[in-house]
Amino acid sequence: MLHKMNPVRVEFIRDRVLRVRHDEEDPQAVDFVGLNALDIGCGGGLLSESLARLGANTLAIDASETNIQVAKAHAARDPAFNSQDSLLRRELTYRCTTSHELVEEGQSFDLVCSLEVLEHVDNPADFLKSCAALVKPGGHLVLSTIARTPLSYFLTIFMAENVLRMVTPGTHSFSKYVNAPELLEFFRSQVPWLPRTSSEPPSNLAELRGMIYNPLSGTWGLLPRGAPLALECNYILWLRKPVS
Repeated sequence: MLHKMNPVRVEFIRDRVLRVRHDEEDPQAVDFVGLNALDIGCGGGLLSESLARLGANTLAIDASETNIQVAKAHAARDPAFNSQDSLLRRELTYRCTTSHELVEEGQSFDLVCSLEVLEHVDNPADFLKSCAALVKPGGHLVLSTIARTPLSYFLTIFMAENVLRMVTPGTHSFSKYVNAPELLEFFRSQVPWLPRTSSEPPSNLAELRGMIYNPLSGTWGLLPRGAPLALECNYILWLRKPVS
């Protein structure tokens, strides 16, 4: 399922990051060359490899050594990550570690992503603070997760896990799902990147989009901004850290 979701996630990230680069750095930029990216909870490396192919110097981390070994093995089969030509080689490093350990090391990145991870952590506030701390001023944070709604329970647990067995039963805990307004409020109060002046965050600071799976085509897509029920199940959030 994540294989099918990855293209739409990458396109969303690419669009948001390049929009900022076009406005502030290079109007002709077409990739992430010159950016340092971090993928938190990288799993098998789907997103990590995509970020590296876009030109970002990418560090991918996971708390599971098994996941890291799987990701390394997959990347080892791709010439893009093993070329002897430095001009062709994509920079991708895997580490078995956590976001909190990177914070303690004093690391920071232009782009930090953590996709389909938040709904699995035991202390989401603590985890989000560590993610935010790893973003350089003016940098980007991208999160995707699942809303805690009746619709999401029906689609992601009852149907995907229990009926269709598209996902291993027990993968998700409904109580750990996070609604989009809750996430926005966190970044107004706990990590004050967003102003409190309006319910909708300024488009230059944040963007929320729902993601939907089409079982007929077997593909994922982004829902239009403001579409009914757009944020009732899977969604993705881009945020920009204030420069000062």
